[in-house]
Amino acid sequence: MDEWIEIGKIVAPQGLGGEMRVYPETDFPERFEVPGTRWLLRPGENTPTSVELLSGRYIDGKKLYVIKLAGVENRNQVEELRGCKLMVPASDRPTLGEDEYHVLDLIGVEVYLQETGELVGTVVDVIAAGHDLLEVEPAGEEGKKKGKSNQNILIPFVKAIAPVVDLSARRIEITPPPGLLEVNK
Repeated sequence: MDEWIEIGKIVAPQGLGGEMRVYPETDFPERFEVPGTRWLLRPGENTPTSVELLSGRYIDGKKLYVIKLAGVENRNQVEELRGCKLMVPASDRPTLGEDEYHVLDLIGVEVYLQETGELVGTVVDVIAAGHDLLEVEPAGEEGKKKGKSNQNILIPFVKAIAPVVDLSARRIEITPPPGLLEVNK
């Protein structure tokens, strides 16, 4: 499945005419708003099948998209698709600007203190907030201190705190303000 990227999951019908609600797993709205070919991965299957996206719109208060796929004409057909994932080929990644990164590229990258070179930990997730937050699993015994087992560190992903992001070296260097790493302990 490395050659595919999940962009959303079908969660429910929307009305009676074959529209469906999709929770997005992408920051690129065109994935649901621009008609064209997408791929559908059914639960328990390993190979997605192509589907045609006819239309889509964002529902702001619900933070989801309502889409229409070719050949899906009624609520019962949507119910059969509940839990299916919408996919795109990994080669279909949008071009990013300077200092923009795909979340999947950040997962597994090691985070170091720029000043000392000390390993802080490994990025396990990126949390969308006002500014994205890197969720970092502490290195070594740091995350396993008494009463604090497996507590991850949240680091604001802004240029001032993470000035060096080198994806080819799988390395992020941070310059945290005083107390940031201690607040997370």
